[in-house]
Amino acid sequence: MDFTPTRGAALARLAAFLPAAGRRYAETRNADDGPRAEGRGNVSQLSPWLHAGLLSETEVLEAVLAEHSPRAAEKFIAEVFWRIYFKGYLEQRPAIWVDFVKGRDGALAALDANAGLRKAYCEAVEGRTGIEAFDVWAKELVATGYLHNHARMWFASIWIFTLKLDWRLGADFFLRHLMDADAASNTLSWRWVAGLHTKGKHYLARADNIARYTAGRPEGALDAVRLAGDEAEPLSEAQDYARQKLDLPAPMTAADLAKPFALLLHDEAAHHAPLALPAAPALVIAAARPEARSPGAVGAHALGFAQGALAGGMEEAAAAFACPAAQWRAGEPLAPLLAAAEVERVALPYLPAGWTRDALWPELAPLTAEGRVVTLLGDLDRATWPLAKAGFFGVAKAIDGLLAECGIAGHPAPASTGN
Repeated sequence: MDFTPTRGAALARLAAFLPAAGRRYAETRNADDGPRAEGRGNVSQLSPWLHAGLLSETEVLEAVLAEHSPRAAEKFIAEVFWRIYFKGYLEQRPAIWVDFVKGRDGALAALDANAGLRKAYCEAVEGRTGIEAFDVWAKELVATGYLHNHARMWFASIWIFTLKLDWRLGADFFLRHLMDADAASNTLSWRWVAGLHTKGKHYLARADNIARYTAGRPEGALDAVRLAGDEAEPLSEAQDYARQKLDLPAPMTAADLAKPFALLLHDEAAHHAPLALPAAPALVIAAARPEARSPGAVGAHALGFAQGALAGGMEEAAAAFACPAAQWRAGEPLAPLLAAAEVERVALPYLPAGWTRDALWPELAPLTAEGRVVTLLGDLDRATWPLAKAGFFGVAKAIDGLLAECGIAGHPAPASTGN
């Protein structure tokens, strides 16, 4: 599978997947058939491009509904809304991310103080545990920057309940290597497997289930011996994360961008097209911060995809708007870039809770306080996030209404404009 970090490649992948987005997806999506040059035909693999903002969930939903009825594509549509739900959930409980970072850093420090723990951790991330399925996935993740969603659940379950390693170390391992490692989806998915997201409800990997759904891999079904049994208890925590009221930006108007402004592209919004700006920027700024994902080294695939997405997105935006472009590098101030271009305002695609916000917000906060930042948030996020109050059910039962509210009724996928 070719994960070229461009919008053109995203649109090409979307077009290739569309015929399978209906009942075929519903019937085959749980199978992990292994990495293949032609891609995995039973799942979309669009997540790296969605995470980078080279493609939007709205565009995907419109394209799918142009080819399939809402009922035929129900399972795939729900998966798209899971991404949106997780973001909305974390926006209402940002302390989950703050505590994850603190706990992760403490768990990493504990590795240096405990030789036995360090050994177990290294065996896990290097794929040397002796559990064939787990070891295959650990190596596949590092080698490709991608894992099937079902494999991610099995992997996390084995990490937590069989290997008994800190879940935050596993979530960090994913953050460092997954091209699509969204802070909300990754953190909350690991918490769900552990039994922390839905209190007391955890996910236990089973050898027969793994064998069944990996039977189509070129090497055959994966073995998973000595897994934790049904007696494994879910994790618990003393902290109760109360929901906070969302403080979402007002919908953007043409008047907001009437004066010269700079468009700031970042790791989770690397392309201008999904933003549908009502006016052309006077400057495009690219702010790549993939290294902020973790204190550890970020894998080559995750790093390369993020950097490539922003470099290409900056170039395409500058060409589309016939304006200059600049890179805002980590550690450098932003103000000189704005002053040199003689712009006062910044159009900023929403920074969700996570490392991108952590890395960029210290410089952007003063500009925001001065009224110089216009924050852009899509209609689908704006409509869905308030419903992510508890479990996914609240969002799931509202999907038809959300699609109607946002005018998502099925439109052909945008034409690819090249690489």
